[in-house]
Amino acid sequence: MDIGVYGFYKELGIAGAAAFVFWGIASVTLHELAHGWAAIWQGDDTPRVYQRMTWNPLVHMGLMSIFMLLLVGIFWGMMPTDPSKYRWGRRGRIVVSGAGPAMNVALAILCWTAFGIAFGLGGKMSGTNTHFLDRLVQFAFIGGSLNGLMALFNMLPVPPFDGASVLAGFSRTYYTWMHNPRVQQWGFFIVLIAMFSGIAGLCVKVTTTAGLYWASFFAGLVRASTAGGA
Repeated sequence: MDIGVYGFYKELGIAGAAAFVFWGIASVTLHELAHGWAAIWQGDDTPRVYQRMTWNPLVHMGLMSIFMLLLVGIFWGMMPTDPSKYRWGRRGRIVVSGAGPAMNVALAILCWTAFGIAFGLGGKMSGTNTHFLDRLVQFAFIGGSLNGLMALFNMLPVPPFDGASVLAGFSRTYYTWMHNPRVQQWGFFIVLIAMFSGIAGLCVKVTTTAGLYWASFFAGLVRASTAGGA
């Protein structure tokens, strides 16, 4: 099975591969900036102290993450924050940790809306057609699918995913468990298990199905509008 950028290139051509790279980098960058904005709002200046409030994706992802994005389609980012400075204390984790996935949800909604409008105007998925609407459909589909995956995947309630920190904000028992050194040292393996156990694929299926339903509403509106104006 072809993976990474090469897989997208074989399936959807150079435009599809370029869209995947764009959305991979842009989505992680905005995800991490959302964490930073939320942390600063909570009174934590750590993102500014470490000069992480930048649009430079290398700062948020690093060369290894970008390389893995290109090679196998796996990527990550990081935004340093100090929970001890949150004005809402432990509950501040809910806001800061949830801000990243919330950004991905917003991007997914934007993409699926654009997908629906372009599809309603006659665009279609194609790896070879150079028509603008076809390219927009493809670009929006990849962005919507990727951001939907990132939002749901990151909300898994196990360390080191954002969902674990969100849940820790609600439950002191879970908060204590999550900070157990034995649990934290298994974080990397938990990520690998989640990636290759089929959970990621399930997340894609769920979010893409939901996105297509959302897009179909706007496609219907566009078609009804154009039919009424004909």
